Amino acid sequence: MLLCHLLLVCGALSLAWYLAEKLRRYSVRGVLRKGLCSALFVALAICAWSASAGERGLQPLGGFVCLGLVFGLLGDVWLDLKYVFPGADEPFTFAGFASFGIGHILFCLGLVRQYAHAGMGAIFWLPLLLALLTGVVIAAMEKPMKLRYGKFKPVVAGYGFLLFSTVLLSGALAVNEGFRCVSLNLFFAGAVLFTVSDLILSGTYFGEGRERPVDLLLNYLSYYPAQFLIAYSLLYL
Repeated sequence: MLLCHLLLVCGALSLAWYLAEKLRRYSVRGVLRKGLCSALFVALAICAWSASAGERGLQPLGGFVCLGLVFGLLGDVWLDLKYVFPGADEPFTFAGFASFGIGHILFCLGLVRQYAHAGMGAIFWLPLLLALLTGVVIAAMEKPMKLRYGKFKPVVAGYGFLLFSTVLLSGALAVNEGFRCVSLNLFFAGAVLFTVSDLILSGTYFGEGRERPVDLLLNYLSYYPAQFLIAYSLLYL
């Protein structure tokens, strides 16, 4: 447990180190710093999953979350490289969406594998149905939100479905447990912050005049706590 908390501290310091570079300029150095920070939430997940094994052994959710966070690390690198190499903006953006989308699929599969049992059907399919509707609404509200998705519109809709699947499914499970499951509560809190981060990010990517330093700070100060919370939740499986 001590190592997990040490990784949390290192993660906070690494994030500050990365932001010091990011707010000055886009650079390969910044990508490397970001990769380090993201590698720390993967390391935290592995450490927390191992520490929680105890007498019950390694729980299935842990493996899915660790792998999902690896795809999160990859997505972080791809999306920063789009700024370093603007000529390859579209391929890196698609790669980022794909990596994070796979991560959310793994998160959802892990939640189902860990918590599914007889008589819980609606707790799983209802959040997924609401997430699907949310993805459609996000795509349809492009103009009212003053965004311009362009060729990314289908990708945004699909990713919106996966993003909201994670937060709504973990929230439904937390409610079903009466918020007595610490691991689920932490996971759900992380999923909420992840959603907030991506909503901010959609403005910086597809809006105009929303790439101010304050926008970048709000994005990263919600995104990294989200990933570290999800990783830390494995300590209480």
